[in-house]
Amino acid sequence: LPKTSNREAQKIVLRIKRKCRETESEEVAVSIGIGVATKTEPEQSIDQVLKEADNEMYQNKLSESRSTKSKIVQSLLNTLTAKSNETKEHAVRMTKLAFDFGEKLGLSNSQQHRLSLLATLHDIGKTTIPEEILKKPGKLTDKEWEIIKDHPERGYKIASSSQEFAVVADDIYAHHERWDGSGYPGKLKGENIPYLARIISIIDAYDVMTHDRPYKNAISKEEALAEIEKCAGSQFDPELAEKFIKMMSA
Repeated sequence: LPKTSNREAQKIVLRIKRKCRETESEEVAVSIGIGVATKTEPEQSIDQVLKEADNEMYQNKLSESRSTKSKIVQSLLNTLTAKSNETKEHAVRMTKLAFDFGEKLGLSNSQQHRLSLLATLHDIGKTTIPEEILKKPGKLTDKEWEIIKDHPERGYKIASSSQEFAVVADDIYAHHERWDGSGYPGKLKGENIPYLARIISIIDAYDVMTHDRPYKNAISKEEALAEIEKCAGSQFDPELAEKFIKMMSA
């Protein structure tokens, strides 16, 4: 920009960024990286000034990228809520149960934070699943079930893209694995399944069983705990299952 001071150039940058924010919607986050450098001395070459602006642009782009990815993940959570109010309520109930169970297990503060985050984000991969499948009142077809089974891996990719949520990406990937190795998507077995994923799988199953779903009516608390006891050692970590049943029966 000829005959433009650095201060005036910075004002132009702010106007451009403001316009980007105004253009954002819940579904789309707009990001732009801009660098500014000013030729202030006659001996400065244009190439040198352009290089300074380019370096600043890449630094800003890196910073903007991290922020934008977190915004995108939050937008996806909003999309999931819009697709299914039940999913939001499910996450809220799970967060409370996760906190209570985490306390009983003596988790550290950082583990508690991760478990709470996992309770909120574990189903984020479902944002990629068509609404008609999520809300289908009847039994899913084999093809629809295969689409549903993709959501842990898709959730892993979404969480991995955000510096803020990457800490639970592996747990999201593994939250439908089974203790005996018959789960999905990776058929992980026993202690190869991340610890927090083993915890959340029990909480997830309990909440699913005790609340109505589009395809299945709820069962009682006692019936759900009996099912968890029955599946200890096959679907669930037997030690964690025993501790969860003890907590819920107190």
